[in-house]
Amino acid sequence: MKILGREPAALLGLVAVVVKLVAAFGIEVSGEQQAVINAVAATAVGVALAVMASDGVGAALVGFIQAAVALAVGFGLDWSAEQQAVVLSVAAAVVAMWDRTQIVAPVPAGAVKRPVAGV
Repeated sequence: MKILGREPAALLGLVAVVVKLVAAFGIEVSGEQQAVINAVAATAVGVALAVMASDGVGAALVGFIQAAVALAVGFGLDWSAEQQAVVLSVAAAVVAMWDRTQIVAPVPAGAVKRPVAGV
């Protein structure tokens, strides 16, 4: 699969180089912050690939939200571990509710043979 006509690994390499370029010539970004930015980029590519493949979108989205919270905390968001856990729990619950709407039975309910009591 390709994104914008490129292999996902090439896009992630570009993001990593741009982050290093920005850190070298302008914005002060620590090595840890660079790592978190690259992790968020990787999870964003994972979400894009999951959407393109129509498979595992919910799990990819929850991973992206986790990476985004880590990025925000890495850049100074002052959330306790409990606050982070609550946000991630709500995100997982919302994604689970959405996932449930995406599941379709392979056969109609009327086509399933049900056992008869006493037989």
